[in-house]
Amino acid sequence: MGLASLATFGCYQKAPFAGAPDWNGKPDAVVVILPRMAHRSGQHKRVSRRGVLKRAAAAAAGTAAVSISVGASRRARAEVAAAGTAKNPFILCLNTSTIRGQKLGLAKEIELAAKAGFAAMEPWVGEINDYVKAGGDLKDLKKQFADNGIAVVDAIGFAPWLMGDEEVHKKGLEAMKHDMEMVAAIGGVRIAAPPMGATQLSNFDLNLAAERYRHVLELGDQTGVTPMLEVWGHSKTLGTLAEGAFVAVGAKHPKACILTDVYHLYKGGSGYEGLRLIDGAALPVMHFNDYPAEPSREKMKDENRIYPGDGIAPITMILQTLKASGGTTALSLELFNKEYWKLDAMEVLKTGVEKMRMAVEKAQG
Repeated sequence: MGLASLATFGCYQKAPFAGAPDWNGKPDAVVVILPRMAHRSGQHKRVSRRGVLKRAAAAAAGTAAVSISVGASRRARAEVAAAGTAKNPFILCLNTSTIRGQKLGLAKEIELAAKAGFAAMEPWVGEINDYVKAGGDLKDLKKQFADNGIAVVDAIGFAPWLMGDEEVHKKGLEAMKHDMEMVAAIGGVRIAAPPMGATQLSNFDLNLAAERYRHVLELGDQTGVTPMLEVWGHSKTLGTLAEGAFVAVGAKHPKACILTDVYHLYKGGSGYEGLRLIDGAALPVMHFNDYPAEPSREKMKDENRIYPGDGIAPITMILQTLKASGGTTALSLELFNKEYWKLDAMEVLKTGVEKMRMAVEKAQG
């Protein structure tokens, strides 16, 4: 996500809940989450890395499967049930930015996503706020997700948890907690934690960033919603996978993890080779997209994102690397293409599902 895209969405409007913080900061953040490692006191049996990966993948798959109701399409249910296995470690997910321009509202987006064949979604916090402001009940929204067989694997929020002095950081944490509680109310299990407000800060102390990310993770322990450290390629802070990994490890928390994005890893110059160094359980969601040969990387913008497989990104290598790393990854179609916004929403979603499935099938040989 880029700043222009986030500002257009208007994520931070006045909170609809009594007592919620009224934060009007502009979007500018990144989110990541690491794997939970089991520990049993009194047991000293050596466990292989492969065994740990298998159990982590199975646990992640179980979580996803529990979130899917019997109302899902047969193919979507089959994909979720198979996710986390050696055969298919991927879940097809929709980030609602992809059809933002059609201005449908979250309820309609859920309906269309299910019909198109998605098994999971990433709604934006701004949309959830709009739903509540229009008189909607979050219990009803949770039921709609479940009835349509859609798992809320993540939500896109922009609470400014990283920036400023201790007082500003405290207000950012209040905003994050409010967002987490909303996400939990609709059955969501994760929320993005980007470097909101810090994109123009050079030489930011990454040890301080790790400490503050831990504070956000501790909020996640309270609310049941895990914050994923998000890497933004345009940002001077947390703009690369290397910085994201440093902060996630430095947080010293068992649920630390990283939200990656094909576009942002390219935009920030991270490349994709480093993905193999991170356990797959610490990469639960990837924003899935592609980019053309032109404009140049330096001039590339969010609106230049295109369907996976239509550009020059090494999609097959990326998917093969994620699969080899173990774990389960929700591939979330996140586009901001203004040309796609002019099309019928169902056409965009069906095309997206088709291209995502083709990419996965190609990567798996």
